[in-house]
Amino acid sequence: MNHSIYSADRTTHIKIVVVALVAGIAVAGFGISARTNSDEGYSQTARVMKAGKAVKITSSGTSTVR
Repeated sequence: MNHSIYSADRTTHIKIVVVALVAGIAVAGFGISARTNSDEGYSQTARVMKAGKAVKITSSGTSTVR
């Protein structure tokens, strides 16, 4: 048994590609199904905030060096 990917034969490379492809499709399918089912009871709503009284912020703009 050879444990190097460089010296593996053609069928081993095909098996690795197929397993990776199936795993990728499974992860994508799980992500899509989890996203579409999350709308039931967990929806978020936007809140409108109105501005209050105006606040004045003043500064002299000069710095004191001692």
